Amino acid sequence: MTVETRAGAVLQQDALATLRAWTGVTPEQERLRARYVAHLEGAGAPGHGVLRDTVPDHLTASTLVLSHDGARALLTLHAKARRWFQLGGHLEPGDATLAAAAAREAREESGIAGLLLDPVPVHLDEHVVPFCRPGTGDPARPVHHLDVRFVAVAPPDAETAVSDESLDLRWWPVDTLPDPELAELVLLARARTRGA
Repeated sequence: MTVETRAGAVLQQDALATLRAWTGVTPEQERLRARYVAHLEGAGAPGHGVLRDTVPDHLTASTLVLSHDGARALLTLHAKARRWFQLGGHLEPGDATLAAAAAREAREESGIAGLLLDPVPVHLDEHVVPFCRPGTGDPARPVHHLDVRFVAVAPPDAETAVSDESLDLRWWPVDTLPDPELAELVLLARARTRGA
């Protein structure tokens, strides 16, 4: 077993444990949780299902970064998708846990030191990613990201820096988000941070 396979196997076990312990707040979130668990349980080889070379489906980890007062959300204008998203991306062999992957992606894509990440997922989202490679080579079997979403709070003096994966990085008031699909995620994230 290679070092990468061993690291993937550890990450796969953490992802399974995290998702088995988590409860979705809606029937749709519970359906997705069951789908993710089944995906990981049926992945076969150790580490399969969590790293980007698993096609057509693999896990990703993302983080919605909120301002210290919860009034704004930090979003990135994704260079390939050309849409505003929360921060996130693929899991890497060096990530020990899903939460660690989400925290790494948030730091890399925001440039913010001192983010406080809640290690419990807040939301799940499955979506087709036509530009994700390696692709399946079959348009009838597109790549799906099985995104596990977390929330983090930025310190009051947070300074941001646009990464090379983004076209822009901007704080948005939570009541004027550029994409209505982010509303549920923001609502859940704000409820989680207020309860912390």
